[in-house]
Amino acid sequence: MILEQYSIGVGDRFAHQGAAQLCALQEAERRGVTIVPVWNKSFREHSIVGTKPGDTRSAADSAVKERGWKNSYYVDADHIGLKNVDLFIDSSNFFTLDVADYIGKTAGEKDIEIFIRSMSKYLAAFPMPGVRTTTKVTEAELLAIGRKYLYAVQEAGRIYRHIAAKKGLDHFVAEVSTDEANEPQTPAQLFFILAALSHEGVKVQTIAPKFTGSFLKGIDYVGSVAAFSTEFEEDLLVIAHAVKTFDLPKNLKLSVHSGSDKFSLYPIIHRAIKKHSAGLHLKTAGTTWLEELIGLAMAGGAGLDTAKQVYVKAYDRIDELCKPYETVIDIDRAKLPDPRTVLSWTSEEYANALRHNQKDPRYNLHFRQLLHVGYKVAAEMGDSYLQMLKASREIIGKNVTENLFDRHIKPIFLSS
Repeated sequence: MILEQYSIGVGDRFAHQGAAQLCALQEAERRGVTIVPVWNKSFREHSIVGTKPGDTRSAADSAVKERGWKNSYYVDADHIGLKNVDLFIDSSNFFTLDVADYIGKTAGEKDIEIFIRSMSKYLAAFPMPGVRTTTKVTEAELLAIGRKYLYAVQEAGRIYRHIAAKKGLDHFVAEVSTDEANEPQTPAQLFFILAALSHEGVKVQTIAPKFTGSFLKGIDYVGSVAAFSTEFEEDLLVIAHAVKTFDLPKNLKLSVHSGSDKFSLYPIIHRAIKKHSAGLHLKTAGTTWLEELIGLAMAGGAGLDTAKQVYVKAYDRIDELCKPYETVIDIDRAKLPDPRTVLSWTSEEYANALRHNQKDPRYNLHFRQLLHVGYKVAAEMGDSYLQMLKASREIIGKNVTENLFDRHIKPIFLSS
């Protein structure tokens, strides 16, 4: 199974917006660019919402049938490990092997010795043309890379072989994710991580490194755009060189786990992938849920009341809702609107506070982040919330399609 050049992680918390998302991808195809969807939903999200991995597969299949989608599509077992991967085996054909928690755990001394011995000949890869950040790698630095990353790579190998034994080598796409690590990977570290993955026999098709700066949920990038620009382009060059050097899939590409809506980075990503004819996998699924809330608010009446109640309850349970996401959100509680104020809002006031339009003075990124992690409140509303989605399907679908196409697809994949 070979993943196409451009792919985008879609899906949604409540499995109602697949057709609307495909509308955006079909519009991109009409404009000459094919981007394949990867429906992703993590074990954590399934646990919070009360769904199962098979539900994501069913929603994806249903959307594909409804829209007459003719290209490939994938269902991602998002951020899985050996403890929960079996739950996704039957329904998924894309597996994000999350090994960030294993970074820094030390492999056996013999394994490290083998790593150093087998990798020493590749020290001459640096200086690498176009890569200014890493100009030379010493034996001592290679040892430090092995001590920091080899065990995590071995864990990726264990997960990969487990999946391959169940599904067969050619029946799934593997992504390796280190994006939730504490520190970004340097070009040299990425190069030798890829070398070690090749040594482990992991046919990785996308790699999601940790980038400089903060990738917080649902809001724009926080950090140096210039630093990201250098880092992103150098990572593309490292991947291209690693593919030529090691036994890695020719279609290996960068994956950006954006937390969604890193709008200030999109022009940089666009220019880099076009300049180097590189592929890209972008994950942006989380904001679909926020587009549902915007659509409910714009529907008025009971829809608006539902959207307001989600916020009121989320505000009261902020500690509980934020805890699973505490490393990827930054909410200033003093800047959250008082629930009593929100209860008095019109449709437009609610939508304008939530919609990610940084030019609008009414936009509130703290309000947006709380609602981003507050989907558990809607899940507990059960069928009453789902019925609201059905009642407001048209306006919600319009929001979902326009958000995905105008704010994500156009600036990354289509802009000149």
